[in-house]
Amino acid sequence: MVSDRSGSKLDRVVAEARRARDQREKGYREQALKLYPWVCGRCAREFSRENLRELTVHHRDHNHDNNPSDGSNWELLCLYCHDNEHSRYIDSEYGDAATDRQDSGATHNPFADLATLLKSKK
Repeated sequence: MVSDRSGSKLDRVVAEARRARDQREKGYREQALKLYPWVCGRCAREFSRENLRELTVHHRDHNHDNNPSDGSNWELLCLYCHDNEHSRYIDSEYGDAATDRQDSGATHNPFADLATLLKSKK
């Protein structure tokens, strides 16, 4: 049986971790917004103060703890491009099942008998 004491300790730990994450995100987001123009790095959509919440900071190496102050690991992406980038990254982890077999190249030559066909028309 879990006591209220351990449950509240877990709640405090989770809440503290969330606060730390929010604080960390706020820091690099604010820095990135100061460094870069408010334009999506993929679709070139421009942002203003009214819709700035739709512009996100993407970590190029997908490591959210790698936040150099020069912004070299960040790019600003709109919500849609950011979601697409992460989907592509996740899909790439599965790899290509066909990479294990060697490509033998094409075996059929559609023009193999072309010279004969052209001669027969003359």
